[in-house]
Amino acid sequence: MKIKYSALLLLLFALQAQLSFGQKCDLSIRGKIIHLENNEPIIGAYVWIAESNTGAASDENGNFFIKDLCPGMYNLTIQYLGHKEIKETIDLTTGPLNKTFRMEEESMELSGVEIHGHREAVQTTTSVSSLYGEALLETRGENLGESLKRIAGVTTFSTGNSISKPVIHGMHSNRIMILNNGIRLEGQQWGAEHAPEIDPFIADEITVIKGAETVRFGPEAMGGVILVTPAALPTKKESLTNIHLLGATNGQMGNISATHSSGSDKIKGLGYRVQGSAKRAGNIKSPDYYQGNTGLSEYSASAAVGYSSAKLGVEGYYSFFNTTLGILKDSHTGNLDDLENIIANGRPFSDPGFTYDITNPKQVVTHHLAKLKSHYHLSDRWKLNFQYGFQFNNRQEYDKRRGDLNERPSLDLELYTNTIDLFADHTHINEFSGTWGINLIQQANSNIPGTGVTPLIPNYDMMNAGIYMMEKYSKGSLELEVGLRFDIRSISTARYVQSVLEEADLNYQNFSAFLGGLYQLSPRVTFSSNLGSAWRAPNVNELFSQGLHHGAAAVEFGDPDLDSEKSFKWVNEIAYDGEKTHWELTAYTNQIQDYIYLNPTGETYVSLRGTFNVYEYLQADAFFYGFDLSGSYEFTDKISGYAKGSIIRAKNTEADNYFPFIPSDRMDWGMSFEFGKKQQTNKLTLSNMLVARQNREPDYDLAPAPPGYSLINLGYQRQFPIGNDKLNIGLQVQNLLNSSYKEYMNRFRYFTDDIGRNIMLKINYQF
Repeated sequence: MKIKYSALLLLLFALQAQLSFGQKCDLSIRGKIIHLENNEPIIGAYVWIAESNTGAASDENGNFFIKDLCPGMYNLTIQYLGHKEIKETIDLTTGPLNKTFRMEEESMELSGVEIHGHREAVQTTTSVSSLYGEALLETRGENLGESLKRIAGVTTFSTGNSISKPVIHGMHSNRIMILNNGIRLEGQQWGAEHAPEIDPFIADEITVIKGAETVRFGPEAMGGVILVTPAALPTKKESLTNIHLLGATNGQMGNISATHSSGSDKIKGLGYRVQGSAKRAGNIKSPDYYQGNTGLSEYSASAAVGYSSAKLGVEGYYSFFNTTLGILKDSHTGNLDDLENIIANGRPFSDPGFTYDITNPKQVVTHHLAKLKSHYHLSDRWKLNFQYGFQFNNRQEYDKRRGDLNERPSLDLELYTNTIDLFADHTHINEFSGTWGINLIQQANSNIPGTGVTPLIPNYDMMNAGIYMMEKYSKGSLELEVGLRFDIRSISTARYVQSVLEEADLNYQNFSAFLGGLYQLSPRVTFSSNLGSAWRAPNVNELFSQGLHHGAAAVEFGDPDLDSEKSFKWVNEIAYDGEKTHWELTAYTNQIQDYIYLNPTGETYVSLRGTFNVYEYLQADAFFYGFDLSGSYEFTDKISGYAKGSIIRAKNTEADNYFPFIPSDRMDWGMSFEFGKKQQTNKLTLSNMLVARQNREPDYDLAPAPPGYSLINLGYQRQFPIGNDKLNIGLQVQNLLNSSYKEYMNRFRYFTDDIGRNIMLKINYQF
């Protein structure tokens, strides 16, 4: 009996061993670790499985991956400094696991550990690109539009060298929203030559969202959003000072900026930041000649103070921006013959040489922005947010006039804007989170009397009210989000035309929505897709422009019967992040109903002030589509290469022709060589910008599209540690070969070449 019992036990052990030997250990745990407060990814959280003695750390997107696990039950532990530890039993008996983990902050009294300043994280499933750190440092001294050209799919619509507007997937001006520290920037952005009134030096990070974001931010975000975000305010007794000194040979530009931030030792959570900049440049130089009256003078300042605790956060912010911009003298011609001759010549007839003097025609723009923001944690899951913004914008445009009139602006506009945002965020331990809110905008725009000119646009009052909701489902590598918004807008206008009062009251309303998803196909491959509807009410200039736009040197006529634009934009992106290779491919389509555009009529207007081209605002259905590609590869530890490019097509589907001022195909590629220690920046970059001719031109233009061009650029960046401080020195040579070229998206291409060789020296000291 004992022999039979022993044999049975041996048989059972053998059977169990055989089953264990044949068991496949090919299961995995994939997850995403985010902050409970704001859904921001946590980088460097440690994940540990005791039973298998294996672990992983979360990457820059908060994702982690543990593989080669056998079926069974496991005890999972997640740890991150300053957050409550997560312990959870994981069941892998039925297959692999994909889950999101939300970590909650906890109070700690350890030496050197304090509450960090509060900064909202923008979480979206559409395509997002950012400039920060070393990449942002390389842009210092450039305006916002020029800085963002480093991102694939972003170009500029410029008026000369100093006026530049960002273009995202062919959209600009009132179709692109710019947020200055969370406040939507409101100036006279409808003008092609009205640059954003913002100093890029305030930014610690600049983010571009390429999707239709009207649900999240409002009707003007139908083409994309640009977020200019300062660093979070300090919350303890520590100080950081940043000084930038820059100089450029072309235009003999000088630029200085300083930022200082610190926290209180007596009141934990209290911090402040002050910042100021000044910039001066004279006439810029094309390869063979100077461009007359193309200098600029700019100065700005900002200040912020805030308090942050476990429950409450309050922040006050103020910024001031002033700029004086010279307008190329040769763009304002005296008669029709002069206009035709300079366009035929392709360059100015005179070479005025270099000067810092700025005379008429010119622009003088002042912008004030004030913000008060607060958030309060109603519970561990709900947070209430309030934000109020006030802005005052004064735009003056001067023309060449006779006598005392030369000292008066020909266009003098004052714009007052008040915005209120009230919204609640909810996050939960489970997979759901979201935002519900309301947004109110009030604007008043006035023409200041005394210009001696009939106003280009009427005085107006505008009110916009929006209500929205967004919900997000996150489960490990999968994210799904949906949003819905309803806006209603009213516009009242009034002006005198030949002593007759003309008034109008207009109302617009519409829904917008989006549906998006993001999935981590593997530890290295991510795919996202976002479909969004958007709309935009016609702007006052598109409705009621009537006369000479002095800054643009053009006569513009609006149409009061224009309808709202409505669009459907679909953005798809796939990204690969390998050990040596990284690339992103973005593909998009944008179907726009009643697209509004400024079209040259082919006619000219002759007055005592000169001869000007006539434009009119028209409306037609449009179809935009294109691709953005960016990638990099490390050949060795010291040598790497990159390439990025974009292709966009935009067609008038009603007339079967093309719209004016759509960016042409382009590619930027280069090689970087690193020297010295890996942890210190010591890098030389040689790059080549290739831009094709725009062959898809409108039926009429003042001159054919210019030829394509190729520019060679050189850059060197070096960092010198000085104790705990850092000294960064950069040298950039733009247009190294001093090539003559014209950019199709430059409105002054009819009159002059673009800028020639420019050598920039940049010094940054951080202490």
